[in-house]
Amino acid sequence: MLMLSCLFMIGGAVAFFAGLRGDSGLMIALGIIIALTGLLLTCGLYTVAPNQSAVLRLFGKYVGTVDEQGLRWNNIFFSKKKVSKRVRNFESGKLKVNELDGSPIEIASIVVWEVSDSAEAVFNVDDYESFVQIQSEAAIRAMATSYPYDQHEEGEISLRSHPDEISDRLKTEIQDRLSKAGIYVIESRISHLAYSPEIAGAMLQRQQAGAIIAARKKIVEGAVGMVEDALDELKAKDIIDLDPERRATMVSNLLVVLCSDKATQPVVNTGSIY
Repeated sequence: MLMLSCLFMIGGAVAFFAGLRGDSGLMIALGIIIALTGLLLTCGLYTVAPNQSAVLRLFGKYVGTVDEQGLRWNNIFFSKKKVSKRVRNFESGKLKVNELDGSPIEIASIVVWEVSDSAEAVFNVDDYESFVQIQSEAAIRAMATSYPYDQHEEGEISLRSHPDEISDRLKTEIQDRLSKAGIYVIESRISHLAYSPEIAGAMLQRQQAGAIIAARKKIVEGAVGMVEDALDELKAKDIIDLDPERRATMVSNLLVVLCSDKATQPVVNTGSIY
C-alpha cells in the first residue's frame, strides 16, 4: 500500500504537469484527484512496535486488534489506539491497615504486570494503568486484614513468617480484580512490612519478651535433662546414696547453676545438712 500510494502521487504529479503543458483542464483535474487519492491512502499506514498492539475501531465499533509488528495498513476510516504490552511494575505506597489481630501495620508491595488483552484494557475500563494501581492497593488491604503480622501458633500463616504463601495469595487477589481489564499479573511481593510507629515500640518489647521466654524454656529443658542424667550416673555407679531430701537439694543446686544467666558463687557446707 505504501508503494501504491507513492505510485498514485507520482502518477498524479505527472498527469498534472502534462495537463499544464498541454493546457488540458481535464488532465490537471485528473492529476489532482490521483495525487490526492495517493495522499489519502497514506493515512491508513501506521507502525506497530515490538510488544505493542493496535486496537481498531470503525466509527466507535470494535473491529479488531493488530499484534503483528512492522508497517501496517488498514482502512483509512479506522481509528487506532496503540497499547503497550511490555512488562511493567509499580510499587504501591505504604498503606496503613489493621492486620487480623487488629494491630495497625504499614505494608507496601511491588506488582509486576502486563496487558494480555488490549481490547479489554481499552474498552472495559477508562484508564487501565490507574485501574491497576487502585485495584492492587485495594487487594493489598484486603489480604493484609486476613492474616496476623506474627505467627502465634505452629503452622499458622502470618505476614512475616510465610512470604511465599503471602505472595501467592496477594497475586491471586490482584489477578481476580484485574482480569476484567485484560491485565495479567506476573508477580507480586511485599516490599515493606512493619508495625505502625505508634505501636512499634510496644510490639518490639513484646517480641523481645517472647524471644526471652522461648530461650529460657529451652535452657530449662536442657538443664532438667542434664540433672536427670547426673542423678542416673550417680545411681548407676553407686557413688553416693541420696535420700529424698538430699536428692531434692542437689536437684535445686544443679538447676540454679545451669539455669542462671550469671556466674554462680559456690558455698561450701562444712556441717551436716540436717
